Amino acid sequence: MTVELVTLDNGLRIVTDRIDTVDTVSLGLWVEVGTRHEPAEINGVAHFLEHMAFKGTERRSARDIAEEIEAVGGHLNAYTSRESTAYYAKVLKEDAPLALDILADILQHSAFDPAELERERTVILQEIGQANDTPDDIIFDHFQECAFPEQAMGRPVLGSPEIIRRLSRDAVTEYLYGNYAAERMVLSASGNIEHARLVDLADRLLSGVPRERPVTGEPARYAGGERREARDLEQLHLVLGFPGVTLGDPDYYAAAVLSTAFGGGMSSRLFQKVREERGLVYSIHSFAHSYRDGGLFGIYAGTGEEEAAELLPVLCDETMRLADGLEPVELARAKAQMKAGLLMSLESTSARCEQQAQHLLIHGTPFDPADLVRRIEAVDDAAIARVVKSWQAAPPTMVALGPLGRLEEFGRLRARLGV
Repeated sequence: MTVELVTLDNGLRIVTDRIDTVDTVSLGLWVEVGTRHEPAEINGVAHFLEHMAFKGTERRSARDIAEEIEAVGGHLNAYTSRESTAYYAKVLKEDAPLALDILADILQHSAFDPAELERERTVILQEIGQANDTPDDIIFDHFQECAFPEQAMGRPVLGSPEIIRRLSRDAVTEYLYGNYAAERMVLSASGNIEHARLVDLADRLLSGVPRERPVTGEPARYAGGERREARDLEQLHLVLGFPGVTLGDPDYYAAAVLSTAFGGGMSSRLFQKVREERGLVYSIHSFAHSYRDGGLFGIYAGTGEEEAAELLPVLCDETMRLADGLEPVELARAKAQMKAGLLMSLESTSARCEQQAQHLLIHGTPFDPADLVRRIEAVDDAAIARVVKSWQAAPPTMVALGPLGRLEEFGRLRARLGV
């Protein structure tokens, strides 16, 4: 693995991770702007902008963009998160210049054709409707909003139908020109790519991106609480969670190891205790989400209406048991799972491309797998204990969607958790 990093005069960082043994290249532009940087009245604009980037430029129609990349067997995609937006491609090595040309074109010269905008508005409304019709998907938006109420960190990435229906073309273009800047962007490439050649191409195609634009955003303020939505469903979908660690927290890897041991696979405590031994759920897992200035640790479970009364006390009991720490075999197994997952991901150019981009955005340095392995190995009982103890600093968050009749009240839940 050969990693090289350079910064253009306008502040754009370019990182390449060269792998001579493959015939493909994954490359993309990551922008440190996302949902949390939106004003409340245009929530969803970052995601809307991501959609519009593929709907035509000054020299390419939407169809041209699709046909050009697929004519060489490649593909383009994008996503919006709460803290960043990404536009990326995967192509054969000889087609990397075409992929970068298209990415540079859609980010700098999108036409924002009014007719295309109206069509995409309808598509996004359908996407929101689909999410709302998927309870094990939308419940995580409810959880985020309940944990971070009435603030940018808690608002949904897709926005609301009411806002999307009235979002104007000017709002979308102003968001682009007001927030996208080279100093907040990373061009990352992994695969059979020549660093110097990519830098030359990027200097020609992206040197016109403005160096800096002030981006504002309110800090994340975890509050916790509950939200219940009765729906006529076969299953109750439930998420129970607590404040988590930030991306820069020394215990970031401890939280990830804990989540893996607690609910990260079929050998995890939750899977064994809740599904295998008691048969209370079909699906259950834990997760640790971290942001620059906040985080969440949570448990998702899907259960039947009759089993709901027993499920929540069991989840609370298992959560409280974590105060006693992990068994040595659990800690070792979780570390092995994480290390294997990390090392297996190195076989994917797409994963390596994203890892380099995200690490640069968050930490300002290239991604080093060996360093991450060392950090995972360094997680000990004391670090696990600190993560669990931090949950006591604020109320829990509990959201439920489906048949609610047998779900106990929130005060009782808090008492079980000792908060």
